[in-house]
Amino acid sequence: MRIGIIGAGQIGGALTRRFRTLGHEVSVANSRGPETLAGLARETGASAVTPTEAARGKDLVVVTIPEKNVPALPADLFAGVPSDVIVVDTGNYYPQQRDGLIAAIESGMTESRWVSGQLGREVVKAFNNIRAQHLLDFGKPAGTPGRIALPVAGDDAKAKAIVMELIDAIGFDAVDAGTLDESWRQQPGTPVYGTDFDAEGVRRALAEAENRRTPAWRATGKPPAGF
Repeated sequence: MRIGIIGAGQIGGALTRRFRTLGHEVSVANSRGPETLAGLARETGASAVTPTEAARGKDLVVVTIPEKNVPALPADLFAGVPSDVIVVDTGNYYPQQRDGLIAAIESGMTESRWVSGQLGREVVKAFNNIRAQHLLDFGKPAGTPGRIALPVAGDDAKAKAIVMELIDAIGFDAVDAGTLDESWRQQPGTPVYGTDFDAEGVRRALAEAENRRTPAWRATGKPPAGF
């Protein structure tokens, strides 16, 4: 599979490494230029490219950047890119810690629905509730008792199924978390966020989630404190 990854932070770097281990053709980009990704490219065999190049000629594109930076992506990022190219959003809204106020999300729009609107593309929400190091280290063969599961939300059943197959291939079970408008169930502050539950645990946590953003995950009007 030809995969583009926009964002080379913790999750982007982990996915680059995991997908390359499987033999996928990976192109990775960040906001600072391909030359700053030379080390990751040497380590993994991925191609260091610009964000626009990461979206071109791919089967799947992962957008894994801070929420506040999504509007700064090139306006023509997906111009001419076929509609069947799958776009995965791994992002989380951290208003107090990093992103500041994003009014639409504060008003109740799910994070990935907002990202979808910014990109002008349908997205699948995945890889947002697991720590990057766990994504690197904790994958297990299918059928292993206690295998970590990841929730996957989206409106396109075919795209979601392909993402779930990728998750299985890198060593995790995948749980269908519903439509993109239901992806609030895996946002920060919910029972599944930041956990390593197995499939049964993920389903239970999704069912127990409440559709409200707790004070720790709401904007305060103050500048972000930073991680």
